[in-house]
Amino acid sequence: MTVPVERSPGLVRGLGAWDTALITVGTMLGSSIFIGAALVPRALPHPILVLSAWIIGGLLTFAGALTYAELGAMFPRAGGQYHFLKEAFGPFSGFLFGWASFLVAQSAANAYVAVAFGEYLGAFIPGVSTTHVVLAVPLGPWTWQLNAVQLVGAVAIAVLTAINYLGLKEGAGVQNVLTVLKGGAVLLLCLAGFAVPAQTAIDWVAPLPSGNLAAGIGVALVGVFGAYDGWYQATFVAGEIRDPERNIPRGILGGVAAMLLLYTLVNLTYLRALPLAALGASPRIGESAAVALLGPTGGRLMALSVILVLLGCLSSGILTAARIYLPMAQDGVFFHFLDRIHPVHRVPTASLVVQGIWSVVLALLGTYESLLGYVVFVLFVFHAATGVALFRLRRDRPGALRPYRTWGYPWVPLLFVLTSLSFVINALVTNPRDSFIGVAIVALGAPAYWWWHRLLSRVTVGLPEYRSSPPRR
Repeated sequence: MTVPVERSPGLVRGLGAWDTALITVGTMLGSSIFIGAALVPRALPHPILVLSAWIIGGLLTFAGALTYAELGAMFPRAGGQYHFLKEAFGPFSGFLFGWASFLVAQSAANAYVAVAFGEYLGAFIPGVSTTHVVLAVPLGPWTWQLNAVQLVGAVAIAVLTAINYLGLKEGAGVQNVLTVLKGGAVLLLCLAGFAVPAQTAIDWVAPLPSGNLAAGIGVALVGVFGAYDGWYQATFVAGEIRDPERNIPRGILGGVAAMLLLYTLVNLTYLRALPLAALGASPRIGESAAVALLGPTGGRLMALSVILVLLGCLSSGILTAARIYLPMAQDGVFFHFLDRIHPVHRVPTASLVVQGIWSVVLALLGTYESLLGYVVFVLFVFHAATGVALFRLRRDRPGALRPYRTWGYPWVPLLFVLTSLSFVINALVTNPRDSFIGVAIVALGAPAYWWWHRLLSRVTVGLPEYRSSPPRR
């Protein structure tokens, strides 16, 4: 396939192992551990089973991180997973991943986190609530309403996008500060919770719950993997990591290890705060546990910590996801103007702006949550395919340079592939409607790919400034 010759400045390799680890932590540490974590004690009402689920989930995530570490060191380019799939299975597979990321997965995730940030901010700022309607626009039989929470979320996306527009140093700097603050806040709350007497006795030797234990483990792991999600996003900025052969594996694996330890500590704190039944029934498990251990002040501090967590998660999502669309445009299979790298700021400013606009639209329309639910199934399909990509590249390119090799190959990546496929099968069985809608959304990428590919072929014929070459590295 023909692609444009490099006509603009390249990205700057300004990120080290520490930055990569903080991006990994910043993306993983979201609201799920404070809300969705209640699913685990509800499905597995036994303290040993609860902790085991989080540890097993962390180890399975580590298997994925080991798999991606080899691929990231092998293809240290902006876009990460896009390149892994493209190199193993061809450009169409990489495009479908990028298409799903832009249309729904990454953009809707950013919108979701931004609006959640607005909801928690409402606990401290009067008037910021979903019931405070800022604007109402009649559209025939339907009226579109903009509430204060959506407006705050849109502003948060715009501000963080503007910061990232100014350069990698600015974007990563804010991201690092937010990650250190939110990680430190959560750690301090856990230590404070351990400094006071436990509010409930942890019965480690209680009999195991009756019923289908395997089904309970499956349900619990859904909540666990929701909290661990985001461990792979540092690969999207691989084109801006110094000494990527060393720093990509170190950063990703170090970040996942840190989150495994932090999540274990958080759940030990939860177990000291409330009985398992109360934890499982709590809509905001983190806040309930903080109130039980530290009183109303603890609840307020937890809410403040969640605000930092959500803002940091949004910052990381904006920073990393914009790098997916740059190589797609450079390969000629996405909007051509997204291939721009700013000559001064040296970041993909066009991708950042378009991504920000689309995320704001999703936040204002309120469609992000349902869209995100549709594509969760598809994301695990791409994870499984990426794991298989490692095997295919080992077979087809045995002599290729591999600065880092996955520990435990082939068993570790095989475990990751099987884990991803188990979630795909579970989604098909338990929620076939949403799963097929997700497939349909991704399938819309087929005619889009055909159109872009055909347009590129027409544009490049006979133009001397175009040549057959690999994408810019």
